[in-house]
Amino acid sequence: MSELVEMAMMAASGASDILLDLFEAPAQGVTSKSTPTDLVSDADRRAEKFLLDFFRHERPHDGILAEEGGGREARSGITWVIDPLDGTINFLFGIPVWCVSIGAEDEHGGLVGVVYDPNREEMFAAARGEGATLNGEPIQVSEREALDDALVGTGFSYDAEARAEQAALLNRVLPKVRDVRRAGSAALDLATVACGRFDGFYEAPMEPWDRAAGVVIVQEAGGVVSELPAPKGLSPGVVAAGPRLHDALRDLVVE
Repeated sequence: MSELVEMAMMAASGASDILLDLFEAPAQGVTSKSTPTDLVSDADRRAEKFLLDFFRHERPHDGILAEEGGGREARSGITWVIDPLDGTINFLFGIPVWCVSIGAEDEHGGLVGVVYDPNREEMFAAARGEGATLNGEPIQVSEREALDDALVGTGFSYDAEARAEQAALLNRVLPKVRDVRRAGSAALDLATVACGRFDGFYEAPMEPWDRAAGVVIVQEAGGVVSELPAPKGLSPGVVAAGPRLHDALRDLVVE
């Protein structure tokens, strides 16, 4: 397990070097994906190519599921779930809140999670049954239990109708908690829950690469993660929090 974590950290660092070289430079190859506001750039593509090449060489029998479309079926029972640049909009607008997210899954679910924030030089890592760390030091989720004291993170869809439903939900959540933050990178939001900076997080929809690494890190930091149904039948998301807060937060955000 430690070998897989070390490999994921090495891969995340390499992809981040590519991204840092491109950050705040004029954007190249920007196109839209699911909606006009859902963007991808050459930075995403170059980082993903690096990661695909890395895992194909180092783990030739493992599967790969990557956000920008690269991948293959697993022959080993392990699949890497990769987001080469989580927080693309922040990246393109020069906001230093983005990361590389790398998870590994097997038949039992999440196995390894690594989220690297190169702007803060923070490497979050976890493996099933082995705890979670930030730059090698153990981390744990918040012990807060009262919603009205809780700082909660969330995110919004690129789909306009889904965003309208999320706005309505936010109207219900905001009066019940200390405050809400929307940073723009779901993987970093989950890592922020894992180290206790956020008391909780909720978002739906989320794609597998948005949550694969972060969910493992939260769980190994002592947190609880459950599925959150998405608006419009889109991909489900998650509710993540410390064990004392999770159920109350879930009751608040699930109608």
